[in-house]
Amino acid sequence: MANRRKFITSSAAGLALLAAKPGAAVPRPQPANARGKALVISTWDTGLAANQGAWQVLNKGGRALDAVEAGVMVTESSQNCCVGLGGNPDREGIVTLDACIMDEKFNCGSVAALERIKHPISVARRVMEKTPHVMLVGEGAQQFAVAQGFPLEPAQLSPEAEQAYREWLKTSAYKPVPNIENTGNKKVGPVGGPQNHDTIAMLAMDGQGNLSGSCTTSGMGFKMRGRLGDSPIIGAGLFVDNEVGAAAATGQGEDVIRMAGAHTVVEMMRQGMSPQAACRAAIERVAKIKGASARAIQVCFIAVNNQGQHGAFALQKGFSYALCTAANQRQLVASEYLLK
Repeated sequence: MANRRKFITSSAAGLALLAAKPGAAVPRPQPANARGKALVISTWDTGLAANQGAWQVLNKGGRALDAVEAGVMVTESSQNCCVGLGGNPDREGIVTLDACIMDEKFNCGSVAALERIKHPISVARRVMEKTPHVMLVGEGAQQFAVAQGFPLEPAQLSPEAEQAYREWLKTSAYKPVPNIENTGNKKVGPVGGPQNHDTIAMLAMDGQGNLSGSCTTSGMGFKMRGRLGDSPIIGAGLFVDNEVGAAAATGQGEDVIRMAGAHTVVEMMRQGMSPQAACRAAIERVAKIKGASARAIQVCFIAVNNQGQHGAFALQKGFSYALCTAANQRQLVASEYLLK
């Protein structure tokens, strides 16, 4: 009886505490990284420079959110053929940009089909922080950016994109080449070469153990006017759940969208899979959906769990990801892949 009274008393006290603090949550276990073991992971070799930009934030004890914004801004500022205003245009000769960002509290923002703005990732963050919305597109996204103080850049192609577009106009062929991002083969067409990456996606964990992610792209070169891939779509190109982990995608966006790629990876980690195993399982799902046509595309995932473990997996050979930790701040890792 005494034990029963003690149980009832302690239970009542617990209920009273919850009643006094509505919405109180049970604290999650502190991850191993919470003692300052931060990390950044991003797609492709362009991520090496981007990771350095992110690390400058993390190394000073900054937030993962600030790091993933600063990191991909490095790539947006470069004359990259598939990220930022230096990217290849759509079939009408116009560069359109897509980006999204997400923090540790499920706050997220996105822009799509944005024109003449140098840093779409920063506009996406303003959407997250200054509006009740998640995504703004097209002319409305541009109007919002200008109202927020972002200057309109000149409406002209970079010399490299201009040359590529003129070459493409000779045939106007619209057939994406699988794994073109890292072939280094100039003969595959005007969108070839070692720097032809379709996007940069970045995940970071800060010294407090919090996760955030970002993704930015000019999309598929010479795409149909108005085409969007997975990059600006929360749950497809990027997803963050601080209780579980974060994931991001690169490759053919249509096939990432059709299986909610990044969200799928995170949910598999929720079920107990490691980041590496979760990325592989998601790629296996892509292969199953596509069947024989899977050999004509490339899809890749990167992931980090809330313990700071990371992983990646690709559909085909050729994908590499950049990793930055306190121990080694400049690593380029060749990802494992499914199709042999």
